[in-house]
Amino acid sequence: METSSRIWGVLSRVSDPELPVLSIVDLGIVRYVRCDGESPPRVGITPTYSGCPATEVIRAAVQTALVGAGYADAVVEEVLSPPWTSEWLTQEGRRKLEAFGIAPPLGPDRAASHPIACPRCGSQSTRLVSHFGSTPCKAHYRCEACDEPFDYFKCL
Repeated sequence: METSSRIWGVLSRVSDPELPVLSIVDLGIVRYVRCDGESPPRVGITPTYSGCPATEVIRAAVQTALVGAGYADAVVEEVLSPPWTSEWLTQEGRRKLEAFGIAPPLGPDRAASHPIACPRCGSQSTRLVSHFGSTPCKAHYRCEACDEPFDYFKCL
């Protein structure tokens, strides 16, 4: 198997520390894997937002996973531009969020004009409880139909 593909496979098993149901690949923060055969492999990651407390934990988990897979010489680079956007979440990542009980982001063009559907019952009769949920990248909602609270992954 090609080195790049193997490294992508390794990264797909690294969970996000705040959303362990998602891999960092699902989250869309892995920007690239570069292998030219002469230099050590390079992995670019982008934090979800400036000051995200999970950034250093993710970097360490990536380095640990790479070392464990035999890529001790791999270089992990932080890529800040362009900034991460919730649009980079994969379809699989969105599905996993919803199955976990977190409403996936609608997208910046739809977020202001569409109700947030409850990930448990699907009702669009929901209300914002707090702009901040269990982490700063989520908002807290309550479903008026099933009365369950849930987080909504914000559009960033």
